[in-house]
Amino acid sequence: MKPVIAALLAAGTLLFAVPTHSRQAPTDLEVGTGQFISYQELLRFPQVSFTTSGDSNFPAPARISGVSLDELRRSLDPKEDMVVAICADGYRSNYPARYLAAHHPVLVLTVDGKAQDGWPKTHDGGELGPYLVSNPDFAPSFKVLAHSDEAQIPFRVVRLAFRDQREVFGAIAPQGSFAPGSPVMDGYAIAQQNCFRCHNQGAEGGQMASIPWPVLGAMAKTSPEFFARYVRNPQALNPQSKMAGSPEYDDQTIAALQAYFSTFAAGGQ
Repeated sequence: MKPVIAALLAAGTLLFAVPTHSRQAPTDLEVGTGQFISYQELLRFPQVSFTTSGDSNFPAPARISGVSLDELRRSLDPKEDMVVAICADGYRSNYPARYLAAHHPVLVLTVDGKAQDGWPKTHDGGELGPYLVSNPDFAPSFKVLAHSDEAQIPFRVVRLAFRDQREVFGAIAPQGSFAPGSPVMDGYAIAQQNCFRCHNQGAEGGQMASIPWPVLGAMAKTSPEFFARYVRNPQALNPQSKMAGSPEYDDQTIAALQAYFSTFAAGGQ
């Protein structure tokens, strides 16, 4: 028996439908690798409802309901401690155990009682669905230098992966040994939540950006001024860039990111 099917049976959420090995409808969600759950099957999980506040996907408050990511993790792959939401454009939001416990993110299934075809559009007129993630009453749970914990609220989510966070974040662990609280380790903590959403290190991380981790490392080491400008205001260097800038990052924060990424450049720091 396939692990996802067995988990659904054990959780009592699988009645007569079973996950398929191909997407049968645009609203089928890939869970893990190569298995799909329909929208109707997701509605059988315990549902959470709340009114959005401060969620940029909903400029006006909306009443949403869905299933918590941690509920899906516990039901489908409880041995893993992290959920990764993967979007159609390669963007990824990572939900390690600390984020799941602090913010209780929810895979949205209805907005104001409506399924996907009745949802509002994105800021550029696109689709929010087939799925998106929201958080009830988000408040930052940590701060590293000028970087505050950010709400992870991706839209156009097509897949959830259940992973070991040590493996995922291990792919971008700094090259070398550094003390906790050092600039390199501060940069690592920031990069885990910010940069890793779009930039990749091999198979790990976002696949949306065209600049992988080693290139960022070379940029940080050999062109620190360019790196700083790129992080703070990428559109000033490339008007076509879709990257969100971080103008709030002060010199100390930029220096921490430069120190961290430089460990991936040839020759290290």
